[in-house]
Amino acid sequence: MTATTTASQGRGRGGRERILAASARLFATQGINATGMEQVAEEAPVSKRTLYAHFRTKSDLVIAHLKDLASSGATLESVLTREDIPPRERILGLFDRPVPEAAPVRGCPFIDAAAEFPDPESAVHSYAREQKLRMVRLVTALVTEMGCREPAALAEQLVTLADGAASRAMVLGEADYGRHARTAAEILLSHALPSTT
Repeated sequence: MTATTTASQGRGRGGRERILAASARLFATQGINATGMEQVAEEAPVSKRTLYAHFRTKSDLVIAHLKDLASSGATLESVLTREDIPPRERILGLFDRPVPEAAPVRGCPFIDAAAEFPDPESAVHSYAREQKLRMVRLVTALVTEMGCREPAALAEQLVTLADGAASRAMVLGEADYGRHARTAAEILLSHALPSTT
């Protein structure tokens, strides 16, 4: 089998999936704005024509990447929709180690994307905002189910802790940095629960 045959097979079916996988690797290691569309095409590998057939613009690619992350369960918020664990544990799961031991520590991809697309009217920033608002709605529903007082305010406090912990974990390179915020979250939850006496 020649190198040309191998390259042509690599550029065959599954182009969209390869593009998303390549962009995920590149965005994670060097950032969204530092990654060019040509580089994504080379890494995939696909032709530029194939890349632009799937994703007309860089923003389209970034939003597809974020949607792929959200649906894969690889984001901070994914623990909130698990029905196999109680509401309190779902909330505290926001502060657990987010990555395997050997993987590089990354912050929240939605916050990262919003920072790289600072215009609040841009499609990427708008999508990131929707995901962060969804996160607070999920937490609000869980603390309401638990019977906590002032669920909306409590949910905002908890997601602020989670996002802050994820950002600090990335900056400091400490995957388990969330343990500090988890302690604060436990205190917030215990104070917000109705008194049993």
